[in-house]
Amino acid sequence: MTGDLFGSRPRAPLAERMRPRCFEECVGQKALEKSAPLARVLASGHVPSLLLVGPPGCGKTSVARLLAGQGGLEFVSFSAVLSGVKEVREQVAAARALHAAESRGTLLFVDEIHRFNRAQQDAFLPHVEDGTIVLVGATTENPSFHVNAALLSRCLAVVLEALPLRALVELGRGACNDQERGLAAGWSFTDDALGILAHSAQGDARSLYNQMETMVAAATGEAPQPRSLDDATVRRLLTRRVVAHDRGGDEHHGQISALQKAVRGGDPDGALYWLARMLHAGEDPHYLLRRLTRMAAEDIGLADPAALQLAAAAVSGFDLAGRPEGDLILAELTLYLATAPKSNAVYMAFAAVQKEIEAGAVHPVPQHLRNAVTPFMRQLGWGKGYVYPHDFDEAVAEQDYLPPALKGRRWYAPSPFGHEKEISKRLDWWRRVVAERRDGSETPNS
Repeated sequence: MTGDLFGSRPRAPLAERMRPRCFEECVGQKALEKSAPLARVLASGHVPSLLLVGPPGCGKTSVARLLAGQGGLEFVSFSAVLSGVKEVREQVAAARALHAAESRGTLLFVDEIHRFNRAQQDAFLPHVEDGTIVLVGATTENPSFHVNAALLSRCLAVVLEALPLRALVELGRGACNDQERGLAAGWSFTDDALGILAHSAQGDARSLYNQMETMVAAATGEAPQPRSLDDATVRRLLTRRVVAHDRGGDEHHGQISALQKAVRGGDPDGALYWLARMLHAGEDPHYLLRRLTRMAAEDIGLADPAALQLAAAAVSGFDLAGRPEGDLILAELTLYLATAPKSNAVYMAFAAVQKEIEAGAVHPVPQHLRNAVTPFMRQLGWGKGYVYPHDFDEAVAEQDYLPPALKGRRWYAPSPFGHEKEISKRLDWWRRVVAERRDGSETPNS
């Protein structure tokens, strides 16, 4: 679909009318500043193929339109959700025809390019390579995982960030002041009202404009009509915005990572914030319970064995209480884990053993550790030489429990924190007893 450069059609939505007309109007994006790599590339007069990466409403489509205008290119846009290889071929054929007829290039803007599979993405390669099209792909996902390496290597990746509050307020003020493209004549918002809307938009300019337009439409039916909407009116009309979160994408992984790092770092407030944020966005509470249970083992371990017990209790308690009451159980578990003594000794020991086994340390069970339950097994020597620890006063025997090739290896190193401090003392005592036993100073009880 071919459109005009700025898409400012009559009665177009406010977000469409207020698209920036030049890069100077793209406020709040470091990637578009004059010192950024993209600006230096554009200064050479060359418009490269790009991957624009960023959240909704950060300006990806607007940047693509501006690039087309700056390079004198035909702007052609389609969505990967609704199109396939057939449409790609049609657009490439049209680009070739346009170049042949008018010596004019084509910028092909592909929204949500991550929705194309690898084979579909490959369809762009020869046409990007030979210069038939300038490809600008937009994605909200990490291109390292969702764009194939061949296409990624042919495009300059530009990361656009969620717009900061000051930029959103500036954009909102511009919509109030722009008599040609902005709000309906006579309507405006106070600075306090714009601040509230900017917070609600969460970095999304499109959301900001849509909220402003919706509120003006709602207020138009009120009598008397408030020509300038204040903070009280905005709070009354503001609909609750869904917090940005995607159960399978970068936001999901980023927020659960933040939760675990806050727990691991002993920050109860940070941990509680990320828990509440994910619950508010609709995250599955059972997923959070599973991850919190993992944290109890990975980041706390035997420094506080009660952490794992509480995690298991929280699972059954949540199922018993249901929502919203069960959310408080999640909060209690999160705070307990964040304030518990920390140790990753269990995690490190288990990972080290796994690594050694994967490297080939797979040895037979020593004879004395095998259980001889039949005469034939005893004839083979199974169980011979086994020493029963409970025959000793300290219930400790001088005995090897590893294969001979691994004799003396130690993977578990208790931390000096919490319950593991006591474990460390116990292990030291056991080892002293065993050392004394080697001197032959003690024999099993009769």
